[in-house]
Amino acid sequence: MRVNIWNRVMRGMVIGAMSLAGMSTIATAQERQGRGQRGREERGQGEQRGQQGQPEQRPQRSRQPEVQGHQSEQASQPSNQPVTIRQRPQRAQRNAEEQQQQNAQRQQQDAQRQQQNAQQQQQDAQRQQQMRAQQERQLEGQRERQQRSEQESSRQRERVQQQQQQEAQRRQAEQRQRQDRGQWDQGQRDQRQQQGQRNEQQRQGREQRDQQQQGQWDQQRRQQGQWNQQRPRLSQQRQQQLIHEQQQRIEQYRSRLDQRDRIAQQWARQLQGQRRMAHYRFQQQYVERLREQQRRLQNWRSHDYNNDPYFYTAPNYRYSRGGSYYEVNQYAADLLREAVNLGYEEGLRAGQADREDGWRFSYQDAYAYQDGNYGFTGYYVNQDEYNHYFREGFQRGYEDGYYGRHSYGNYSGGRYLILGAVLGQILNLQNLFD
Repeated sequence: MRVNIWNRVMRGMVIGAMSLAGMSTIATAQERQGRGQRGREERGQGEQRGQQGQPEQRPQRSRQPEVQGHQSEQASQPSNQPVTIRQRPQRAQRNAEEQQQQNAQRQQQDAQRQQQNAQQQQQDAQRQQQMRAQQERQLEGQRERQQRSEQESSRQRERVQQQQQQEAQRRQAEQRQRQDRGQWDQGQRDQRQQQGQRNEQQRQGREQRDQQQQGQWDQQRRQQGQWNQQRPRLSQQRQQQLIHEQQQRIEQYRSRLDQRDRIAQQWARQLQGQRRMAHYRFQQQYVERLREQQRRLQNWRSHDYNNDPYFYTAPNYRYSRGGSYYEVNQYAADLLREAVNLGYEEGLRAGQADREDGWRFSYQDAYAYQDGNYGFTGYYVNQDEYNHYFREGFQRGYEDGYYGRHSYGNYSGGRYLILGAVLGQILNLQNLFD
């Protein structure tokens, strides 16, 4: 495109220069022709006057160009004086000199016109060069604008493509989330169904164990009652005092159970947010066992305190905790042993759940450890005492479950129990009658 414009400009310059040169040549030729014709007319008139005998006056030459020109004009005018034979060569010579001067003047004018034409051509060339430079700048500006427009279009296309890709990724992510949510919901339903079946089986197993355990305790109470008949009994006043303390403990424990249920729900939501599903299932099972335990406490007011051997049996064990010594009878000692064993069993399940979830070792973050009430019915010992020994067993069970070992306990009689040596180190019960 630039080459075509340049060719057109050059053709215009050449045509203009040729037109100017032609016009100048024509004007010069016409002027020369007119001057020659005037000179011939003047010579003819002079010859005619000479033939008529009129004298011819010879004008005086002046040093000044203006005067000489004026005199030449006067000399060219016809004279009334007769021209002699001697004056004719002189007149012809003057005419020749005048012709030469005119020719020189015309040549000088032609040179000036040529110089002016050259200057005009140079100016035209400069203007054309400026026009070409301006056109080049315009073309360059057009190219830059075109490039910017193309770049902007390219960036716009890239932005549109990025937006489309982001929209596609967002849709894919939403689709994956819906699929994951559907799989999660289906998994939750399956897990709840399986959990319900396991809970039912565990509930039946616990009821059987509770019945067996209750039978064993009843047998132990009968044996202990027979054995205690030979030992001193507590006074009636002490028995009433223990019954009153027992009723207060049950009231406090019932109120705490309601509070712990709300905390358990918050803990469950936190586990779901952390995707700790194995530990979530363990906690749900633990909470369900607590609820069954709470339902068994509904008939606490109908408990026969007078025929319960705990309330009239004198202490026969002593243990220390936190720098203080405590004395308990056989029934309280058995409940503390059961607290350690139940804590070990629950800690074992919690450790296995965290290992399955790939969670860090942290038994203190388990709700069951913080609660520590499973197995506690509100009877025989304070809740703080029971919670302490439950957590002692829970810590050791969690370590065995998390690391997949049995350093502190083993499986015996259908349940996991802590080792006797470890139990002795934890409780450190001393018989007062040995």
